[in-house]
Amino acid sequence: MIGAVVLAAGAATRFGSAKQALLLPRVLERVRATRSVGELVVIAGAHPLSEMGARVIDCPDWELGAGASLRCGLAELGPEVEAAVVCLADGPDLAPEAIERVIDAWRDGAGDVVAASYGGTRGHPVLLARPVWAAVPDDGARELEPALVPCDDLGSPGDVDTPADLRD
Repeated sequence: MIGAVVLAAGAATRFGSAKQALLLPRVLERVRATRSVGELVVIAGAHPLSEMGARVIDCPDWELGAGASLRCGLAELGPEVEAAVVCLADGPDLAPEAIERVIDAWRDGAGDVVAASYGGTRGHPVLLARPVWAAVPDDGARELEPALVPCDDLGSPGDVDTPADLRD
């Protein structure tokens, strides 16, 4: 089984309010549109989040960084989950097909860390196979070297940091 961890624990200080509540429904819709993802958890921290049809886990260590939030989410996935797709709550344009490509690449033997790339640059989603879960550093999965899967044709998942980013 493939799980998904949606990171939504940050303080959103540049945005000025809890952007997660605004952006998360669209991200969850896109994750649910895949054929491969079973278990889904959302990691909250700075701002409380409602269930939104997904299991929300409060990470008390969210201030330590993305790695702490990610480890919190991975720990919540069941023992039958072989790999987890990591998505960001502030990437509302995530293509379900990008999730599928990353999963397919992992199933085809690309490695234990697989990431979508856009214009040759690593992006999201990122898949982490269970053997690397214990190796997630404090800075998060960005410290783990991935196999890259080109997803240029699908468009970037986006990165909403400020309200102005919503108008782009």
